[in-house]
Amino acid sequence: MSNVVVFGSQWGDEGKGKIVDILAENCSAIVRFQGGNNAGHTLVVGGKQEILHLIPSGILHPGKKCAISNGVVLDPAVFLAEVDKLAAKGLDVSPSRLMISKKTHIIMEYHKLMDGCREAAKSAEAKIGTTGRGIGPCYEDKAHRCGIRAGDFQDLELLAAKITEALTEKNVLFKHLYGAEPLDPAKVLADLKPVAARIVPYLGDVSSAIQEAEKTGDILFEGAQGTHLDIDHGTYPYVTSSNTVVGNAASGSGCGPRKLERIIAIVKAYTTRVGGGPFPTELLDKVGDRLQSVGGEFGATTGRKRRCGWLDMVVLKESCRLNTPTELAITKLDVLSGHEELKICVAYDYRGEQVEYPPQEQNGMAFSSPIYETLPGWNEDITATRSMEELPANAQAYLARIEELSGVKVGIVSVGPDRAQTFMR
Repeated sequence: MSNVVVFGSQWGDEGKGKIVDILAENCSAIVRFQGGNNAGHTLVVGGKQEILHLIPSGILHPGKKCAISNGVVLDPAVFLAEVDKLAAKGLDVSPSRLMISKKTHIIMEYHKLMDGCREAAKSAEAKIGTTGRGIGPCYEDKAHRCGIRAGDFQDLELLAAKITEALTEKNVLFKHLYGAEPLDPAKVLADLKPVAARIVPYLGDVSSAIQEAEKTGDILFEGAQGTHLDIDHGTYPYVTSSNTVVGNAASGSGCGPRKLERIIAIVKAYTTRVGGGPFPTELLDKVGDRLQSVGGEFGATTGRKRRCGWLDMVVLKESCRLNTPTELAITKLDVLSGHEELKICVAYDYRGEQVEYPPQEQNGMAFSSPIYETLPGWNEDITATRSMEELPANAQAYLARIEELSGVKVGIVSVGPDRAQTFMR
């Protein structure tokens, strides 16, 4: 199969977890390369739902090695809660098959407090829609070179010194800028010690583990969020705090870029977005409400209602330009059943000019109006289809138009939430 990178081509929530779960069966190891527990991967296997936030989706396949790499920011309490939940269901989540890079940065309680203080201090118009889980402040400390790394849990003396250093500045902000109570470094350390003790057995060298795993099979690299939430290439400032593009799979995992061979863009058959930020094809009408209802569009992490709209090819073409996918995986095609006609955004009107890629100026999408192409819909229930040939002619035509506009072939199609409701072309 060759090494595979799975990435989200829109604003996240495209169904990456499900595709990773399916592909994991033929891989020797699954590596999560960026993001934190502000993302949730929803999997349905045999009618049973499982939601994962940090542990790679491949953990549901017995015997597969899973790793959380240096590009991730890890909330240790959330990680351990996931471990306990999966273990209670009889899954092997022992250190023998699950590893955390010693270079992975740790989300501390003060990161979450900072996240909440900042968002609360903003006006309603300025709020970004952060999940408040400390992701951004943790990445900030990483760049500021004062972050806590998982490997620090092996040296409590070093850990204590780094916590004290970090809180020297942060306590000034908590007290004098946000009116919050300053934190006691000793208490922060005391609360962290039992958690750290449970994390230490999972620590390892993920870069070496990838190298070793390649001797027995292919590696699957799994990201979080979507391309248009990328800190550099997304709809800044309404973005996440890390690079979500495929290029980060190498640096975020500790391997060379030539290891990335098969690149799969996950594309929801329509478009959704959670939180603030521009969304040119958003539908604030009955059609949008229907997509939200039929698609069950609620965030797996926050439960927030997702904004819904028609498929935006301007967004998808930019994702293809940034990530060079070898194929597309179309998800939730079944949600479009029952529409008399479907629309695809093929370009924007940006300040009177027709453009086929997103404006590069900050908030440029907010001044962009979609230019639509209309295609006939279909009424058939397609949830039982298992090949392209079984799909209604209009559904096949819809996929063919996506291929034509993107320049990338559709290789995987999902027609329902269950693992079995997906077929390869």
